[in-house]
Amino acid sequence: MAASPRRLPVRAVNLGGWLVTEGWIQPSLFEGIPNKDLLDGTQLQFRSVKLNKYVAAENGGGAVLVANRPQASGWETFKLWRVNETAFNFKVFGNQFVGLQSDGSLVATAAVPRRPETFRLVRSPGDKYMMRIMAPNGRFLQANEDGSLTANYDQSTSWGDDDPSVFAVKRVAGLEGEYQICNGYGTAKATPILRNHWSTYIVEDDFRFISESGLTAVRIPVGWWIANDPRPPVPYVGGSLETLDNAFKWAEKYNLGVIIDLHAAPGSQSPFEHSSSRDGSQDWGTTDPNITETVQVIDFLASRYTKNPSLLAIELMNEPVAPGVSLESLKTYYRDGYNAIRKHSSEAYVIMSNRLSSPDSTELLELAGGLPGSVIDVHYYVLFNDKFDRFTVQQNIDYIKTDYARALSDVTKQNGPLTFVGEWVAEWQVRNATKEEFQILAKAQMDVYGKATFGWAYWSFKNVNEHWSMEWMIKNGYISLKS
Repeated sequence: MAASPRRLPVRAVNLGGWLVTEGWIQPSLFEGIPNKDLLDGTQLQFRSVKLNKYVAAENGGGAVLVANRPQASGWETFKLWRVNETAFNFKVFGNQFVGLQSDGSLVATAAVPRRPETFRLVRSPGDKYMMRIMAPNGRFLQANEDGSLTANYDQSTSWGDDDPSVFAVKRVAGLEGEYQICNGYGTAKATPILRNHWSTYIVEDDFRFISESGLTAVRIPVGWWIANDPRPPVPYVGGSLETLDNAFKWAEKYNLGVIIDLHAAPGSQSPFEHSSSRDGSQDWGTTDPNITETVQVIDFLASRYTKNPSLLAIELMNEPVAPGVSLESLKTYYRDGYNAIRKHSSEAYVIMSNRLSSPDSTELLELAGGLPGSVIDVHYYVLFNDKFDRFTVQQNIDYIKTDYARALSDVTKQNGPLTFVGEWVAEWQVRNATKEEFQILAKAQMDVYGKATFGWAYWSFKNVNEHWSMEWMIKNGYISLKS
């Protein structure tokens, strides 16, 4: 490849939480959203206080709703689609939506929510997780003695335990991603909030600091809607493309390479908020238009940035999750995405992320090996797996030096594609670790991941959680890149 070989292997940092929102990185962004615990994708369970029974969608969907379950699991859990701060659609286990019938009964049969599938949640003044549910007919849902659920209760309430229209609500899980912040505020309010965030969270001086610290590149996560800027589809906000343009100007000024990372693909390639999933569904690759649209996003990014001297690589997709994303559909997309980039550049590297949860880390080697300038991206954390909960300091270090070193060696083949540890962090499950122990952890990872032929990228540059912030780790002497 002719593309700036002096830059390889890169020592990079991810600019996470900037152009693709992740609430855990900067929770303050969500503070002003009314009912911010009821965003898109929030999972709720409803227990009748009178019957002490949970509401459930029979068969997980496709039939009536009942209020007769002694315990709650999947069929008793409802995902929210937020219409506004008090109005919602309820999505059930089988992906249908709850709707009102003319006789006042409730069924979960709608594929697309409309007015009959729109309900209001009314909170108790004394306990925000005691609620009543108003149906489209203006009446409240009530749990009946025979276990049925009907929308025919129209009385006021004292929120007593004898009221069949009162439900104790358990919030099981929630998401705080780009979809949630945009739809939570609404486009009008979200626009100034996000544009202010983009212009202040990462600034030119950060690029200067990154360069002076001994880093050589930045990996910038973007969402698919950036290709529709300045008028992306609802609820997304325009303006992120101009911010990315600025990043390229700063990268050129401070001699940094830029890796554009498609972090959020149309339909969501993972159930996580960082893929901008609306409700935890993972629909990418289930239909061909989905893949075609993603290729168009890559083509747009390539046409705009491959002539920029700072562009080092485009990553076709971040962390597709198996088995939801099939290997066949992923290979089809990676081949088409690669060709889209090659239309505009013979030099830009093309990064292909391994599938999370796949048992075979080498499954992309054959495909990438036949496409010059390809890179395989693997992510190595000593987190997100129960086994790390029990590890001592030394066990963590040993795992990095043995298991992760072996895994990286498995995908780093002579005359094969380059390899990239696109995400890692000096954080673990060890409690009360000392500064020296964190330094040992960071150095062990840099030593091992430094053998990746394309390089590595720390997650992330800024974060309210100190060890997840490379800026904080460098400034406080936990990580040194000067040597």
